[in-house]
Amino acid sequence: MTSVADQLRNESRRRVLEMSPAARLELALQLGDEDAMLFATANGVSQADARLILTRRRQAGRRPSASAQR
Repeated sequence: MTSVADQLRNESRRRVLEMSPAARLELALQLGDEDAMLFATANGVSQADARLILTRRRQAGRRPSASAQR
């Protein structure tokens, strides 16, 4: 027996797989914009500041690429 969550996950996966690659990319960018807006609202910062904060957090702790230093 499948759960409601399983059914929703399968339906979502099916809908995304039916989309063209361009439509998938557009959806991904739209979701990213919405997430940045939500982060900005929740933290009381501008959208530009929110994107900067998120970028810095993503980079924190990462080692520089050896190939980029050549």
